[in-house]
Amino acid sequence: MRKPEVFDKELQDLAEFAKVISHPARLAILKYLAETKTCISGDISDKLPLSRTTVSQHLKELRDKGLIHGEIDGLKINYCLCCPEIEESLRKFEEFFNKVKSAEVSCC
Repeated sequence: MRKPEVFDKELQDLAEFAKVISHPARLAILKYLAETKTCISGDISDKLPLSRTTVSQHLKELRDKGLIHGEIDGLKINYCLCCPEIEESLRKFEEFFNKVKSAEVSCC
């Protein structure tokens, strides 16, 4: 049974970010957008070993989390990284794990 509401918003946000980036296809999309260093108009599925429908589903997950945005330009959609959202998510992730790393507990 899942009960995310019993956890504070910070933990829920971290878990949602981790869930979104936990799929290799989504990481490949983020990597591709980062490597192109520009917004992409066209079919990203041409660059990935996945069907157009599958890529579209992964783009939706990334868009819903705010890691990318897509703007309609005629019949195409221009996809771009949302760097401020990515930076904020990474900052929260790093802050969380810095606290975990600094715990003075050792099992080794």
